[in-house]
Amino acid sequence: MLADGHIPEGELCRSRTDADVGATLADVLARELTGYVVFEPQGSILFGDDDRAVVTFEAGVPVLAYHPGSDAGGAAALDALTGDLFHAELYELPASALAAAHRVDEFRVDPTAPARRLAGDDALVERTRAAAPDARVADEDRPSAVEAFLADADGIEAIREEARAEARSRAAEWGLTEQLDNPETDS
Repeated sequence: MLADGHIPEGELCRSRTDADVGATLADVLARELTGYVVFEPQGSILFGDDDRAVVTFEAGVPVLAYHPGSDAGGAAALDALTGDLFHAELYELPASALAAAHRVDEFRVDPTAPARRLAGDDALVERTRAAAPDARVADEDRPSAVEAFLADADGIEAIREEARAEARSRAAEWGLTEQLDNPETDS
């Protein structure tokens, strides 16, 4: 119902406006909630906007995020939330009811992403990391493909050298060797 038709209505555990999103995330972690939280910025409530986001949890650890207003999932859903005060509704569901939603990769978030992005609470980030399954934390700590590529200085230099050699070869083929500043050195 809530996230792309994959999350059924859960049992409401708590509904209130929290001045601190971190307090809500800490409560979810302490409860080891399996279910979801619907976050609404205060402005959304006052102005009737549909600026809410849904974050699902398994044993208190965030799994996915979805922002229906922008149809954004994952980290983009967290970034779509604006405002200081949030209304938060906590719903409990069995893990089996969330299984289909948790398979939607584009909605998944790193376990510590909500604590980092929404609360900016380093202690909560560490508590969440400690509670998260090892495989999920390992995924979070692994650099992205772009980060890994940029960290490989030798690989980047090899690509540059290959591009230079290709450019020199093409210049020679087309009779443009004289146009190169200095074809024997890197330019």
